[in-house]
Parts: sequence; structure tokens; C-alpha cells
Amino acid sequence: MPQYEDYINWRRTFHQYPELSDAEYDTTKRIRDILEALDIKVLDLPLETGLVAEIGQGDTLVAVRTDIDALPIDEQVKHEFTSTNKGVMHACGHDIHMASVLGVAAKLKEMENLLNGRVRIIFQSAEELGYGALNIANTGAIDGAKAVLGYHNYPTLDIGEFAVKSGVITSSVDRFEYKIKGKGAHAAKPEQGNDPMIVLGQLINSVQSIVSRNLSAFDNAVVTIGEVSCGNTWNVIADEAYVQGTVRSFDEDKRLLIEERLRSIGRGLSEAFGVEIETLYHRLPGAVINDDKLTNDAIEVAQEVGYNVSIMDQPLTIGEDFSGFSNKYPSVFVFIGSNSEYDLHHPKYDPDERILEKVPDYFVTFVQKLLDDNER
Repeated sequence: MPQYEDYINWRRTFHQYPELSDAEYDTTKRIRDILEALDIKVLDLPLETGLVAEIGQGDTLVAVRTDIDALPIDEQVKHEFTSTNKGVMHACGHDIHMASVLGVAAKLKEMENLLNGRVRIIFQSAEELGYGALNIANTGAIDGAKAVLGYHNYPTLDIGEFAVKSGVITSSVDRFEYKIKGKGAHAAKPEQGNDPMIVLGQLINSVQSIVSRNLSAFDNAVVTIGEVSCGNTWNVIADEAYVQGTVRSFDEDKRLLIEERLRSIGRGLSEAFGVEIETLYHRLPGAVINDDKLTNDAIEVAQEVGYNVSIMDQPLTIGEDFSGFSNKYPSVFVFIGSNSEYDLHHPKYDPDERILEKVPDYFVTFVQKLLDDNER
């Protein structure tokens, strides 16, 4: 049976050959090859990348999920296994996730005859694009699941640290865009044009007031403008301007309110200044919501396998498309320390591989507990 050293080697291979979302063809093949070598069944599903494996038998079903895609980041960490795909890096630790969940699959396969049900292991593509989990859910591969279990490594937590909370644990993540079309002119003759730069200034101020003037001080949400562009020289009034940014929220009602305020700002400024404004709002992952009972189970199991467990006071404003599962099936998503000096999505992100020691034990113990518990 594969051991810790094998998990390390798997992780380093995945790290060395990262692939972007929806292009994880070689990654999927590597995963499939490992599973087939372990004599683990891979389901026949309409997926171009990613896959779902099955271990065990019976009616009771539990799912364990990992993500498999990398990010368009040029790695700045020097290892013998540094990314060979220039401009692409496992800067979110999905290589760690894959290796650990392959360890889960190997351990469960060894005890397959003792399992009181089935386990489906999800190797999910396109997490970074926000729809990979929904793609899996839409195949029906885990319909009827008693629970879906997932985790993310967390760089600011030390090795052996485990954090979780019931209810909302990560925010929804949306993207907005404004495309402003005015009328260009010579900078010395502004009366001949319709300057989108003026609209741009008003729009930025209006957007930044959404949270402070529309939500209670007890509500949590973030609206951030990340990109602004207009014009390309000093003596020309531009034709167009562009703005895009992100919305993070924890409550669906507040999410809808913010979307409507962004749209109304576009409509109002368009009318006030006589310009065309196209407002685009892209709903990406929703908030991940942990089941109360499964959260308590996760805490119990984590302590059993030796983690130092902490209960989070607040949800995180990061996005996680595990919401595609948690919004449909009983689920619990946790954070496990990876002790990196640099955070997720940073070119110098460098997790401590000792995280691989306990993660498989956590999931295997949890799966056994759920399959043996007939009350749920």
C-alpha cells in the first residue's frame, strides 16, 4: 500500500506539471493511472477533465472531494520539482489536495471489504473558475450522498492545526464589469465630446459607497474595484472606459441587494451623463455552508486523529466552489494548516509537505464513522 513517501512523490509530480482549469488532461491521466494501479474503479462520466472513483459497496454513499487545477502564476519558488509549465503554478495547493486524497483512496481500498457502504472520490476540475463542483454535481455521480467532505490547506495555520465552523464558512464570490461608452474629442475641446473619465470618477465613488450606505454595520460584505482603464495619452478625451471588480458576501439577500445597487448605479449614471453603460454581473461560487451535525462530527474526528482544533469566529472572504456541493448535499468543509510564509495565490507560496501526514487519516476515519452511523 502507498505510504507517506508516495504521497510526497505524487504531490511533487503534480506540482512539477501543473495545468490550468479545464485543461487538466495530463493531471487527470496521472490520477487515473494511480487509481487503476490500485485497482480502484473509475466511473464512466461525461467529463473531459477530472474524474470520480468508487470504493466499496452498498446503498449508503459518502463523497470526498479534491480539486485538481492550477493558477496562471509564474512560480518564484526554487525546488527540484518547480513548475516546468512557465506561467502556471499550483499556487493554491491543489497538488497537496490531490496527493492527500489519493492517499485516502489507497487506504480505503485496502479496507474495502470492511466498509459499510460506498465512497466516491471526486477529483474535480476548474475550481478556480468557480463551476467545477457544479459540473460534477450535474452528472448525478453523488446524488443521494449522505455527506460530501472537503478541505483546503491554509498557509497561516501551522502543521497540525485544524479550523472549522458550522454554517457559512466562506463567502460567495461574484465579479462585476462596467463598459462605459462616451464620445472622444481633443482634450482642448471637451465640449465636442462626452468624457467617460468624468463618469468613471462618479462611478468609483458610488460603487465604494454601496456597503457603507446600504448595509447595516452588523452585515459583512466586500465590494472592491480591481481594474480601471480609460484613455492612453495626455491630450485626448477617450471614447471608452472600463471598470471591473469583485463582490464578497455571506448572505444571499445581501448578495442580491449589492448586485441590484451595482446595476442601478450603471443605469443612473448612463442617464445622468448621456453615455452608454453596460453593466455585467457574473455570479461565481456561492457561500460554502457547513452542516451543523457534520461539523460536530468533523471536530470529533479531527481531535481523534491528533489535530489541534479551533472553531472559527468568522467566515473567510475567500471563494471556494465547494459551494456547488454544499448547496445541494449535506457537507462539511475544513481548513488544515500548511504553514507557508506566503499565502495562497502568491508566486512564493510554499506549503510544508508534512500536512500530508494526517489528512488521509482524517478522511478515512470520518468516512468510516459516517458509513457505520445508520442514524443519518
